[in-house]
Amino acid sequence: MERRIKTDETLPIIAPLKVLGHITINKKFGWWSVVALVESWGRKQVCLYLWQKKGDRWARKQKFAIHSQEDWSIITDAVETMVSELG
Repeated sequence: MERRIKTDETLPIIAPLKVLGHITINKKFGWWSVVALVESWGRKQVCLYLWQKKGDRWARKQKFAIHSQEDWSIITDAVETMVSELG
């Protein structure tokens, strides 16, 4: 399934972070998960966000940031090792 980077939907992310693009993974049952490309103080990072709906607003529950391609390589190797155990 192809997902497109969106820039039109406003994410509940505050300054100094600037959202450059994002892909919604899931948005249902009061939960919203997103992978976002953000910039902070001139430096880009990819973040995985998880928000929960609280009344009329989204409250951040989790944020995981990836700061470099080297970090991503380490993360993907570790995840692939564990995923292979799922059968």
